[in-house]
Amino acid sequence: MTLSLVDFLNQFITNPALMVITTLTLAVVFVNGWTDAPNAIATCISTRSMSPRMAILMAAFFNFFGVFVMTVINATVAQTIYKMVDFGGDPHEALVALCAALFAIVIWATAAWWFGIPTSESHALIAGVSGAAIALQRGIGGINPNEWVKVLYGLVLSTVMGFGMGVLVVKVIELIFRGFDRRKTRVFFKNAQILGGAGMAFMHGAQDGQKFMGIFMLSVFLAQGQAEATEFTIPIWLIVLCSVVMALGTSIGGYRIIKSVGMDMVKLETYQGFSADMAGVISLFTASVLGLPVSTTHTKTTAIMGVGAAKRVSSVNWGVVKEMVLAWVLTFPGCGLIGFLMALLFMRIF
Repeated sequence: MTLSLVDFLNQFITNPALMVITTLTLAVVFVNGWTDAPNAIATCISTRSMSPRMAILMAAFFNFFGVFVMTVINATVAQTIYKMVDFGGDPHEALVALCAALFAIVIWATAAWWFGIPTSESHALIAGVSGAAIALQRGIGGINPNEWVKVLYGLVLSTVMGFGMGVLVVKVIELIFRGFDRRKTRVFFKNAQILGGAGMAFMHGAQDGQKFMGIFMLSVFLAQGQAEATEFTIPIWLIVLCSVVMALGTSIGGYRIIKSVGMDMVKLETYQGFSADMAGVISLFTASVLGLPVSTTHTKTTAIMGVGAAKRVSSVNWGVVKEMVLAWVLTFPGCGLIGFLMALLFMRIF
C-alpha cells in the first residue's frame, strides 16, 4: 500500500485528525534533527577540523542524503518500527493514543536537549509508542515480540559493536601510521575527519529517518481508518519531506549535545576523532543492512569511549559517561511510562 502526494494533501486539508498527527510526527522528526544529529559531527568540532556552523550545515545536507538514499535501497528499518506495535481496533482511539505518544516524545527529547544530555530519541520513540500501544490494547498484547526483539538486538549491537569497533579502528590506524611524521598525519586526519563526519551524518539519516517514516505511515493509515494495514511502500515525497525537516532541525540546534559528546567526555586528537567516526559508520551500516533499529547516539558515544579507552582508561571522563548511561537507562521506562499515561489521559479526554 502506498500514498500519493495529491491524495495525502486532499486528506490533510479535510481531515483535522490527520493535520494534528502529521504536525506531531514532523515535530518529532524536527526535534530528532535538533537533538540526535549533532552526535554525528561532535568529533569534527571537538578536534577543530570544522567550525560548528560548517559542520552543522554539512550534517544537515548528509542527513537529507542518508534518509533519501538508504530508504530507496533498503526500508527494512521502517518496516520493523511499523510492525513493532499493534494499534489495531478502534481507529479513533488508536490515533489519539499515537498522538499522545508523539507528544510525550517531543517533551522528553526537548528536556534532554535543554540539559545537554545526548539521550536517544530513537529509543524514546520506540518506548513512547510501545507505552501508548499497551495503553490502547489494555495490556502487553499491544507489543509484537517478534519485531520488538530486534530493538534489543540493536541495543546490544549499538553499544558493544560501537565500543569494540572504536578500539579496533584506532588501534589499526595507530599501527598503519606508526612511522609517519606526526604533523603531516595531523593535516591528513583533519581532512579525513570531515569525510568521517559526513559518513556519520549520512548513516544517522539512514537509520533515524526510516524510524520516523514508519511512524508517519502508521499515523496516515490510522487517520484514514485503516488500522489493519500491514504492508506499505514509502513514497518519494515522504522521504523528501522527512529529510528536509530533519535537516532543518539539525541546522537550528545542536551545540549543547556537541559539547557533551565531543568535548566533555573525551579529549580527542584528529586521528582519534576519525577513528570514532569510522567505527560509528561501520556499526550503523551493519545495523541498517540487518534491518535493526539502533540508536545513533549510543553508537557514536560508545565508539568515542572505545577510542579513548584504547589509549588509556583514565582518558575517558567516566563522570560524563555515567550521566549519559543513566539517561539511556531511564529512556525506555521513563518515556514508555509517559507514553502510557499520556495515551490513557488523551483517550479519556478525546
